[in-house]
Amino acid sequence: MLLEFGMFIKLAVDIERRILAGGGEMHYYCEQELLADGSKQKDIWGAGFEPETQKITYDSLINIRAPQNRSMEISDPIIRERVAKIIIELLGGI
Repeated sequence: MLLEFGMFIKLAVDIERRILAGGGEMHYYCEQELLADGSKQKDIWGAGFEPETQKITYDSLINIRAPQNRSMEISDPIIRERVAKIIIELLGGI
């Protein structure tokens, strides 16, 4: 997953199925993989992860969806927490 950016991974996280897809140039590509695997659009959120620092970012174009989320950044703290838990659970040790 680190091939594209080295120290940063773009991710799409399905908060209901508790899975993620990562790597590549755009969050959109990760989102498309999850959709092809049976995820629902409403459950997929874009994020970024820096394994070295364990830092998570919550901004992506795939997060823009009216009326649920009107910006690139995930605004709902509950969704942000769910995304973070899944990322740390699945990637926190890398």
